Amino acid sequence: MTQLPEDPIAWIPKLTKDGSFTFFSQEFGEMFHSRQGAKTEAFLKFATATDLVERSQQSSLRLLDVCYGLGYNTAAALETIWAANPDCHIEVHGLELDATVPNAAIASPLIETWSLKVQEVLKAIAQTHQCHTPQLQAKLWIGDARQTIQQLSGFLADAVFFDPFSPSCCPQLWTVEFFQQVAKCLSHKGKLATYSRAAAVRSALLEASFKIGTIPLGEAHAGDRRLPHEWSQGTVAAFKGDRLCPLSLMEQEHLQTRASVPYRDPHLSDSAEVILARYEQERQVCQKEATSSWRQRWGIK
Repeated sequence: MTQLPEDPIAWIPKLTKDGSFTFFSQEFGEMFHSRQGAKTEAFLKFATATDLVERSQQSSLRLLDVCYGLGYNTAAALETIWAANPDCHIEVHGLELDATVPNAAIASPLIETWSLKVQEVLKAIAQTHQCHTPQLQAKLWIGDARQTIQQLSGFLADAVFFDPFSPSCCPQLWTVEFFQQVAKCLSHKGKLATYSRAAAVRSALLEASFKIGTIPLGEAHAGDRRLPHEWSQGTVAAFKGDRLCPLSLMEQEHLQTRASVPYRDPHLSDSAEVILARYEQERQVCQKEATSSWRQRWGIK
């Protein structure tokens, strides 16, 4: 991601269905969070999916927030951990391209959804790119995540929140090579969580030596598995697969279609256009089943 930051005036709060706010990115043409609920998504797809309540019984935890954005995933993690164990010491590293985003997110009413303690953390991170307290050591790295992540040598996270814009809009951060960099920052018992359930993302994780599982639908969606984006809520990855929720047969078959061609960026420096062109070339010669056939077989519109 090499584009210049957006004008901070463009960050206008957008209300989501759970009452929390997010932003819309003109550059990427996408919301930063699900319209169903920005705060809900941070808890469900990141804090809960990485087992933070259970992990909080440790004396210390390390977190890596890839695409820190408004800081919601970090905030949800802090709320979750300290509610379960107020004495847990936390180390957080956040990677973010545009410093204006977290800075805009500490304005009212966005920040008021969090506890006062977490609000103070978010303010410090946004304003100074760091926060140091007896319970927390946090640092925000500003710049292209493909480069800043390489400065985290020796850091091993218990949980990685992987939250870039979608692969079609920001393929730079969904490549096999970038996931290989992320893998170097995950402990052998750690978990990575992302909202994406795309086959290209899952195959890239597999090629980067991860095991993968699904984030299953909640009870509200259990009876309807035919909508194109409602057969899973995301993906969890780890080096061991014994504590992951297995992919359904439908998801397994998805990985055998042309949709599973991964994005590649051999030198971690290519533009989105170059990466997408390479991706399309590989798809054109791929001999796997057409994704349309898979959709038809499973009744996905």
